Amino acid sequence: MARASLLRTKTSLFCQAFLHSNPPTETLNDFFTPCPQITEHGPAWARTRLPFLGQTFTGRRCSQSTTTDGTITCDDYFDLLSSTLSFHPDDNSFPPDGQFIVDAAAGAVSVVAHARFTSVATGKGWEEDFIYRLSGFDDEGRIGHWEIWADALSAWEAVGRGVGG
Repeated sequence: MARASLLRTKTSLFCQAFLHSNPPTETLNDFFTPCPQITEHGPAWARTRLPFLGQTFTGRRCSQSTTTDGTITCDDYFDLLSSTLSFHPDDNSFPPDGQFIVDAAAGAVSVVAHARFTSVATGKGWEEDFIYRLSGFDDEGRIGHWEIWADALSAWEAVGRGVGG
């Protein structure tokens, strides 16, 4: 299978996992390299309400406890995200894989998607477009780095002052 086709296929399967509500551990196990990174871009000051923003989560947690060296893992990203926001994708959230932007030479795939999110604390929700950039793929097409650009201001407003600020 050509590299571009492999990246497109693996990215499509990754996006479909969200439609099937796969548990985060399963998603990390099935689609990521052994030492992945996740970065949800956003201002560091917003971490008072949105603790998953503006930092890179690296590696995996070996057990259900946090790591002893203080590293924030990709498992921690999903824990922080799910304790703050709920993600409600539908069948139209991700485009057909032919609309993914694949740069096989750079080993990167970009996806523009759309979904509804709600605050766990307040129940306030919004719909938004967001971007995934997947890179650092290994030879099997597992993701090394997942970057997310989303509407941090809508999330900030929905979460409100009830969480840390």
